[in-house]
Amino acid sequence: MKQVVHFVRKEDVEREYVRTLQLELDYELATLFDAIQEQDDKQAEKSKERLAEIHNELETLNVFSM
Repeated sequence: MKQVVHFVRKEDVEREYVRTLQLELDYELATLFDAIQEQDDKQAEKSKERLAEIHNELETLNVFSM
């Protein structure tokens, strides 16, 4: 029974983490859009790097296969 509870909690934590990553993704896309509009190459590059990190993390969690 303990293992079932642990598994359910782990699933809940993972789902919450995915939601957080999706919010971060939305924010970073907006930041990238603003940087491109303002021709801020430095911020645009930072946003692209963060977006790649978020993508890799979501890929690791198999979010794209859901």
